[in-house]
Amino acid sequence: MTTDPTPDPSADAEFDRLLDEAAATPTEGWDFSWFEGRATEARPSWGYQRAMGARMAAASASLDIQTGGGEVLAGVPARPALSVATEAWPPNVAKATALLHPLGTVVVAAPEEPPLPFADGAFDLVVSRHPVKPYFGEIARVLRPGGTYFAQHVGPASVFELVEYFLGPQPEETRRGRDPRRERAEAEAAGLEITDVRTERLRMEFHDVGAVAYFLRKVIWMVPGFTVAAYRTRLREMHELIAAEGPFVAHSSRTLFEARKPA
Repeated sequence: MTTDPTPDPSADAEFDRLLDEAAATPTEGWDFSWFEGRATEARPSWGYQRAMGARMAAASASLDIQTGGGEVLAGVPARPALSVATEAWPPNVAKATALLHPLGTVVVAAPEEPPLPFADGAFDLVVSRHPVKPYFGEIARVLRPGGTYFAQHVGPASVFELVEYFLGPQPEETRRGRDPRRERAEAEAAGLEITDVRTERLRMEFHDVGAVAYFLRKVIWMVPGFTVAAYRTRLREMHELIAAEGPFVAHSSRTLFEARKPA
């Protein structure tokens, strides 16, 4: 005769601790240092921040769209004499202002949707790291002739192993929602000349369920409406899966996108 194993109270306590920590940690900004030792993501080969910094050094007026907490822009060695950033989410606006104002960058609270609150041809460089959606008509409008749009976009089906773990199989149209071919066509329709488009898929590992919960709280479009309470049962199953098999593996998708407004 066999009996069910006795539940391990320490395992339940660890599960609760991880989720309580993830639920209590603030999510503003794009500083991912909280994940150190708990989750990893390979980086694209092109080194976006470094490449962006090189273009900033040669620009006279730059605009960073959807800057988040301003961490990427603050990390470049130098910014042009006229440096502006936009952000929509109020907690990020406050964080970006505190970080970027001392560096000479003006932060403008502006919605993600058009129009941008700037005159035609105001900038010779527009950058963006992981915009929710690139509005190429507005980008082309605020660029000077000969100006450059240089961005790193989220690519198609990014981290969909995690998305589909919680939401189930997604429609093909959803999986192709950030198709670089479509974005290229939209940019060209706005009058921009494409100089570089390339996509890489990059391995991610989540070493504990708290890292998963915090990631989904921070990157809110992955599992819309995600809360620890709403997905507690599925999170417990993931906790047990990680304990039995090791890190949960997913793959992010990133696209380097560079375009020029004809002179």
